[in-house]
Amino acid sequence: MPEALPFQIRKECPPGACECRRDELLAQWDQAPDDTDIRILRLTREQEKVLIARIENIASFEELGHVEQRMQEQLGIRLTITPSANGVRTVMGLQIRLAEQPGLCRRTREQVPAAVRRCLNKHPDIVYALLNARDLLSAG
Repeated sequence: MPEALPFQIRKECPPGACECRRDELLAQWDQAPDDTDIRILRLTREQEKVLIARIENIASFEELGHVEQRMQEQLGIRLTITPSANGVRTVMGLQIRLAEQPGLCRRTREQVPAAVRRCLNKHPDIVYALLNARDLLSAG
């Protein structure tokens, strides 16, 4: 394990419970610290709980965009929300995913999209704004 990480990092998952490749990422950082993005390891379990609560309490489309941007900047996490090819009748018609990346825990990959879905279920106006932003509801 690297000797001097610039911040506290997430503890490793139990063996066989995750495929995050945390140790590979740390070894890569140890060999080439300037070329390795380890921001995702900043997301400790406690901070993940705070992030999930923050996502669930999003109240507007603008706030959703801001949280997406902050996740990208601070953790390197890319969240994508795309409508299904079959159309969107409910929130289940949206595909909500995190881009694959080394160090991203399986639990986080499941929890963040689930939190976004819960948020969108509470605020259908965000779904409409999201679809409008992609020109799916505009006339013409």
